[in-house]
Amino acid sequence: MKLIRFGSTGAEKPGLIAANGTRVDASAFGEDWDEPFFGSDGLSRLARWAGRNLDSAPRVPDDVRLGPPIGRPSKIICIGLNYADHARESGAALPKEPVLFYKATTALSGPDDDVVLPRGSTKTDWEVELAVVIGRRARYVSLEEADAFIAGYALHNDYSEREHQLEREGQWVKGKSADTFAPLGPFLATPDEVGDVGKLDLWLTVNGESRQKGTTANMVFGVSHVVSYVSQFMTLLPGDVISTGTPPGVGLGLNPPVYLKAGDVVECGVEGLGRQRQRIVPSA
Repeated sequence: MKLIRFGSTGAEKPGLIAANGTRVDASAFGEDWDEPFFGSDGLSRLARWAGRNLDSAPRVPDDVRLGPPIGRPSKIICIGLNYADHARESGAALPKEPVLFYKATTALSGPDDDVVLPRGSTKTDWEVELAVVIGRRARYVSLEEADAFIAGYALHNDYSEREHQLEREGQWVKGKSADTFAPLGPFLATPDEVGDVGKLDLWLTVNGESRQKGTTANMVFGVSHVVSYVSQFMTLLPGDVISTGTPPGVGLGLNPPVYLKAGDVVECGVEGLGRQRQRIVPSA
């Protein structure tokens, strides 16, 4: 299945994408795609509902905004330096274990929403990533068990303000958590829709110019490893997001570095998980 949420910001309704690409209103199912939904075998219940009702459910017009495909999760955890070639361009040593950091959940936004530059920002950067959504409570999960705890996958653009991240002391979270810095979607795809997540292409352009091209085959730590690893340090709740890192081509890694400015347009995609388009706008 492919799950969407649609409508105005903060008032999104649940929906699905049918096999023929039609967007379907699933409000009659009666639940949002959030922690209670995922934690109560919601995907199985939704599949049964869709089998009975998908053909007769109302359609969602193509011009209706898509929001993030899940309700606000308890946490967004990111994996840093998880592509060897990105670590090199960042001037960092290859990590011996996954590098973890947080994004504030208030950074979550829709796949085509504007990205708002933080006040005074001069070093806002892009990072296309594969995101994993957790399907059930996970704690001390083994590598062999990890896949059973995954609800699905989504496209994520891990925007970063590099001055805030690297020059303002402390942890990376300050450069990662501005409002609109976590566009997610356009949909959440269940694992059966995606296939081998270890062989997916990723890409990103800025103003039509190619900046990132990569493949998840080059991840230092694969999806199963990451899910298992994170669960050793914290309880993962249903609906939590793990963003698995970015391939090379970020603005920080260019010589000289290139950063985003108001008016720029960023587009990105992950194979099988759709595409996003964000317009960069100044802070209010």
